[in-house]
Amino acid sequence: MITVKVSYTVKPELVEANKANINTFLSDFKKLNPSEFRYNVYLQDDGITFLHFSTYKNEEIQKQILNISSFKSFQEQRDKSGLGNTHKVEILSYVGSSFDVL
Repeated sequence: MITVKVSYTVKPELVEANKANINTFLSDFKKLNPSEFRYNVYLQDDGITFLHFSTYKNEEIQKQILNISSFKSFQEQRDKSGLGNTHKVEILSYVGSSFDVL
C-alpha cells in the first residue's frame, strides 16, 4: 500500500478555479474501481492551502491513476499558477485505521 500527502498554497483568486479542476479529476476517479485506491482533498482553514491524501493498493494502480488526463491537466494548471515553494509531497507509513483500508 502506498499513501501520499501533497500540500500546496494557491493565490486567493485561484482557489475556485483550483476547486473546479479538482472536481473534474475526482469525477473521473469516481468512475474507477474504488477498491484499488482512495483520494481525498481538503482545504485548510486559511482558505488557500490544499491537502491531497491518496492511498493506492500498489505502484501499478498509482501510476494508472496519476496518468489520467484530467488529473495531469489539473497538475499542469496548478503548477502554472505559481505555487512558489509551497508544494510539498510526503510519503506516509501506514500505522492503523478505524476502518478497513486497501
